[in-house]
Amino acid sequence: MAALLSMKNIKKSFSGVAALKNAELELNKGEVLALMGENGAGKSTLMKILTGIYAKDEGAIQFEGKEVEYKTVSESEEAGIAIVHQELNMMNDLTVAQNLFIGQERMNGLFIDDRRMEKDAAALFEKLNVDIEPGAKIGDLTVGKQQMVEIAKAISADAKVIVFDEPSAALSQSEIEELFKVIRDLRAKGTGIIYISHRMDEINVISDRVTVMRDGEYVGTLITKDCTKDDIIKLMVGRTVFMEPKTASSVKQDAEVVLKCEHLSRGKAVKDVSFELHKGEILGFSGLMGAGRTEVARLLFGADPMDEGKIYIHGKEVEIRSTEDAVKAGIGYLSEDRKRYGLLVDKSV
Repeated sequence: MAALLSMKNIKKSFSGVAALKNAELELNKGEVLALMGENGAGKSTLMKILTGIYAKDEGAIQFEGKEVEYKTVSESEEAGIAIVHQELNMMNDLTVAQNLFIGQERMNGLFIDDRRMEKDAAALFEKLNVDIEPGAKIGDLTVGKQQMVEIAKAISADAKVIVFDEPSAALSQSEIEELFKVIRDLRAKGTGIIYISHRMDEINVISDRVTVMRDGEYVGTLITKDCTKDDIIKLMVGRTVFMEPKTASSVKQDAEVVLKCEHLSRGKAVKDVSFELHKGEILGFSGLMGAGRTEVARLLFGADPMDEGKIYIHGKEVEIRSTEDAVKAGIGYLSEDRKRYGLLVDKSV
């Protein structure tokens, strides 16, 4: 049986630097193909060529038995290829439903039918089993929920091929499980899925085959059920990797408390949270979406005001009423949404 999608000998250079050198992949109908490789291996570049964001320098792409070359994203979408990007592209001032149906607006005569779009959006979210209000502003949603809107958008187009580029990065475990249910349903209906991820456990659970890239080149394809995690890693890095055994924490029990938070509270989002961080320690915060992890971090960094609570640094109480106060106190913050809150994207590096 002929492949649904085939990319062979794809080459692409930027300013004389080769990003792709003889890259290739083959996707069958009703298959989940994991696309793996280290950062910079060329996975995203290959997908951008597939979807018309970049033009290839050399090579051939066949879709449904015909040679194709899409010059725009609109062309690839019309052909039945959709992509859920790692970097979200949303109109923050529009509603969830309006974002979901950009380019596919429901009309009532000459006017956009927002009520119908919200109804259709609600049906999609019910299928995904996620609680998202279609009439809410997209900019008010968490990154995880925005990601689910992107996924719903791809599904709504009835695409024949859907590319998921690191879709689980901002999702909770329960949302990942719901995502996998949707992917399995799509596979059962004959949709071809390309799933890009660095998470080995996900690949073992959801994929049928694994294609590996390294330094812009195709390395090989493995059948998931017949290979091990070590087999995949060896293809990715070009050598056998020996994992060091886990060791006990090296932080002394009597290490200095460098940060102490007592009874942090803000509305319904954060309720009476207290913890200590010791010198040389890595303290992890876990919980489902909406548990308040990000909200605690924003309080600590002064991005949101506290209703109650105290913060101590090296035993001295500090007042953090703004991000400027936090920086002066020696606190840094790496946001989960680096594009929106962590970078000035129109400025140079």
